[in-house]
Amino acid sequence: MSIKNRGSNAYGHLGWLTVYCRICNRKLVIGTDIIYKCPKCEKKYSAYFCEADKRGLKGKCPYCGTELVPIL
Repeated sequence: MSIKNRGSNAYGHLGWLTVYCRICNRKLVIGTDIIYKCPKCEKKYSAYFCEADKRGLKGKCPYCGTELVPIL
């Protein structure tokens, strides 16, 4: 008999798939929204950006100047 996790610990819970845009604090769900990240600053600053802010930043990270890459 296996034990299933319930509530926020369950695998399908959106808390495991949700990140926030670093500039506008918009809630982004991985897999449904277009999300961009900085490969260098992802771990240090949790640098995720929405599509609108990526256009405003001209595709560059505001912290280090590296090109932003999409999360697939």
